[in-house]
Amino acid sequence: MKRNRVPLGLAATCLLGIGLYPAAAKDLPSIDPVAAGLSKDGLARLDTGIAAAAAKHEIPGGVVLIARQGRIAHFISFGVSDRDTQRPMRKDDIFRIYSMTKPVVSVALLTLYEQGKFQLDDPLEKYIPEFKNLKVYAGENKDGEMLLADPKRKPTIQDAFRHTTCIGAGGGPAPVAKLYFDRKIWVNRMNTLQEEMELIGGVPLLCQPGEAWVYGYDHDVQAHLVEYFSGMPLAEYLQKRLFDPLQMSDTGYGVPDGKRDRVVRLHDVPEEMPAYPAVDMRPSTYERFADHPFGTLGLWSTASDYARFSQMLLNGGELDGARILGKKTVELMTANNLPPAVGTLGPAQGNFGTGYGLGVSVQLDVAADANLGSPGAFGWDGAATTRFIVDPEEDMVAILMMQKAPFDARMLSEFQTLVYQSIGK
Repeated sequence: MKRNRVPLGLAATCLLGIGLYPAAAKDLPSIDPVAAGLSKDGLARLDTGIAAAAAKHEIPGGVVLIARQGRIAHFISFGVSDRDTQRPMRKDDIFRIYSMTKPVVSVALLTLYEQGKFQLDDPLEKYIPEFKNLKVYAGENKDGEMLLADPKRKPTIQDAFRHTTCIGAGGGPAPVAKLYFDRKIWVNRMNTLQEEMELIGGVPLLCQPGEAWVYGYDHDVQAHLVEYFSGMPLAEYLQKRLFDPLQMSDTGYGVPDGKRDRVVRLHDVPEEMPAYPAVDMRPSTYERFADHPFGTLGLWSTASDYARFSQMLLNGGELDGARILGKKTVELMTANNLPPAVGTLGPAQGNFGTGYGLGVSVQLDVAADANLGSPGAFGWDGAATTRFIVDPEEDMVAILMMQKAPFDARMLSEFQTLVYQSIGK
């Protein structure tokens, strides 16, 4: 799961937000951390270490939640939510979760898979006619003109789940990147998923389907399929099928006025339009997703809400009597679905021991990724330095919420190390 600023003067105040876990109906129940197998000394190192790391990386504050055995064993807030106002971070603060939207959308599409709406090996063009004539980038000729090839096989729904369609997101070879730029194929500019499918259908794939892991707009393809198969807008389906049953009352594509005082400021991102708009992380831009939901990003959530989503997956698809997915579906989702020729995320992400399932990364070889963890653990990150880890071997959910951009891979690696070193038994 590895995908690799609080001024130093705030280091002494970074732990001021730490407090006792407050009981609330929507939260998971609590458990004494020692009874849950966490070390007191290890948790002390976690608390001081994460605050020190935040200070060193100049991250104002955040929230850490660890659950074991289905109950919250450690739940802290630290530092401040806004560097300017110095408001202390709260455990119920609301965060932009960026790419942690992706697993939520994948679960939504899997609920429709369980209803028999499609098979994983169905070609995407069966449901997205704009993909019928997809071509593959095959280099350039001596005059610098782009060469195109036919796909060796049609990209499938499983490819969209595991990022092997070879659909990009604005990067890649210069001729393809220019098409994305010229046609403004950016989530911060497109208005609907349908519009995006039409635009994507007119640009070449970056490689042959199934031959590489390409972190592109595949989750928007999934989101479009959610709307296609459910007959509902994406946000409505997520609310009805996931957020309401799981009691995720603070999760959605927008934040109501009555909750705006709980929104954490996104730090270190200028409000000016970046030179490369595809990586536009301006706080005002994120607000647009309330009216233009996408699968790539756009959701807001809290540590408590995302813990409920994560615990549902750890439980095999059920939480507090709400069955979201079947046990075997979760097993398939959290297995490495990458083709043998791809194997792991490897050079694409610097994760030589990590595979990818149906919407989540999957730990395969802990030593290869050079960090603490467990084979079979799964999760993902968000661009504003958030992470969730679900570890079946340790019966554990771990969540870090921060709001620091650009993405701080070192911070997330340190978080993972500090969580796992706290496990006593």
